[in-house]
Amino acid sequence: MSSFPQEFVWGVSSSAYQIEGAADTDGRTPSVWDTAAARRGFVTDHQTGAFACDSYNRVDEDADLVAGLGVNASRFSLSWSRVLPEGLGRVNKAGLDYYDRVVDSLLARGVEPWVTLFHWDYPQVLYDRGGWMNSDSPAWFGEYATVVADRLGDRVKHWMTLNEPQCFVGLGHSAGEHAPGLRLPRRDVLVVLHRSLVAHGKAVQALRANAGDHKVGWAPVGVTAYPDTDRPEDIEAARRFMFEQCPPGHAWSFSNALYADPVIFGRYPNSTYGPVVAEIPAFPSSDLETISQPIDFYGVNIYQGTRVRAGADGTPEVVPAPPGQPRTMMDWPVTPEALYWGPRLLAERYKLPVYITENGCATSDWVSLDGAVHDPARIDYLDRHLRQLARAIDDGVDIRGYFLWSILDNFEWGFGYTKRFGLVHVDFETGRRTPKDSYAWYRSLIATNQPARA
Repeated sequence: MSSFPQEFVWGVSSSAYQIEGAADTDGRTPSVWDTAAARRGFVTDHQTGAFACDSYNRVDEDADLVAGLGVNASRFSLSWSRVLPEGLGRVNKAGLDYYDRVVDSLLARGVEPWVTLFHWDYPQVLYDRGGWMNSDSPAWFGEYATVVADRLGDRVKHWMTLNEPQCFVGLGHSAGEHAPGLRLPRRDVLVVLHRSLVAHGKAVQALRANAGDHKVGWAPVGVTAYPDTDRPEDIEAARRFMFEQCPPGHAWSFSNALYADPVIFGRYPNSTYGPVVAEIPAFPSSDLETISQPIDFYGVNIYQGTRVRAGADGTPEVVPAPPGQPRTMMDWPVTPEALYWGPRLLAERYKLPVYITENGCATSDWVSLDGAVHDPARIDYLDRHLRQLARAIDDGVDIRGYFLWSILDNFEWGFGYTKRFGLVHVDFETGRRTPKDSYAWYRSLIATNQPARA
C-alpha cells in the first residue's frame, strides 16, 4: 500500500491530569477533577490523579520513551492551576519550570512539543467564582494563555487551545459524568459552550500576540459518520449526520457544527439544525469575531464512527450494528472507516489541514509471565485505522499528522485506572514502565512510514 508522506507528523498524546501526579506539589492547587475525584463514587474504585503516572518526577524517563518510538512530535497539555495557582494573577515559577523541563527534554531528543492549553482540569478556585458560567472566564483563559506563551513560545511552535470541548461541556455540565459533575439546564450548558468558544478565541489572540508566527489550532471530538455504501445518497447522509442535525437528549452536546461552525465560519448553525439553536443565549456580536480568529489546522480526536444510510427521503438513518461487532474495553465499536470518512468530511467542510490529534483503543493488558505486555488487539486496531487514514491521504485529503493516544497507560477520568490506552504499560503502584508489543509495532510503522502487521 502507499506510504505516508515523508513530511507526515508522527506523534503521541497525553494530558496533564492523567499522567503528571504531584497534585499538591510545588504550588499546584486543585482542579475540578481533583475535587470531583475526591467524591466517593465519582471515579471507579475511588481513585484520583494524585499520583497518576508520576510523570512530574520522571521527565527524562518519559521523554526517552517518546523519543524511542522515532516520533517527531509529542502532544501534551498543561495544568492551568500548576501555572497559576489562583487561576490568574500570581505566576507559579515552579510550575513553569516544570514545563520548561518537559519542553527542553523533548527538544533535546529531537521531538517537537505540541502544547494543549486546556484538557479539562479547570482550576477549582475559578470554578468557585462561577467557572465557565462567569462572563469573565474567557478573559481568565486569555491571561493564562498569555503567561504560557510568554514563557514557552520561544520553543513551542504548535499550539492547541481546547481539547474536546464536547466532553467538558456536555459530560461535565449536562450529563454530570465528568468534572465538575453538573446537570444544568440546556440553556445554561449553552452558556458554558459559548464562553468556552470565546475563551478559545481569546487564547488564539494571546498566542498570536506572544508566540510569534506559530501554528495554532484546537482538538475537538470528531463526531464521525461513515456511509453504509459508496452510493452518493449514503455519502450525503453521512455528511448530513455529521453537520446538519443535532443529536437528541444529552447527546446534543456531542456535535461538530455547533462548536466548529462558530470557530471556522463565525456563525452558529441555523434553525434547521434543531431546537437547541433557539436556546443559544444572546451575546455581543463581537463574541463571534473573537471566536472565529483564524486558525492554522483542524485537530480532531476520532476513536469510532456511526454507520449511516439514506432513508426513503434522504434523511440519515443509523444502520444497526451486527451481532458480535468488535468492541474495545471502553465498549466502543471498532469502526476503522471512521478514520477515512471523518477527516475527509471535516476537511471538505472546513477547508483546513487536518491532524488526527487522538486515536487509539483501550484493551485488556497486563505484564505476562515472560515480562512482556502482549496487546495484539491494539496492534490490529491501529493497523486497520491507519490503513484507512492512508487511503484518505491517497484520495487527496489534506491530513498532515497522527498522534496516537496514548504514550502511557494513565488515569482514564471516571474509569480511574481500569482502562489502559497506552503503548507503555504503567504499574500504578510503583510507576514502573513496560513498553508493550504495540510500542515496537508503532516504532516499526514510523520507521517504514506505512502500516505493517507485526
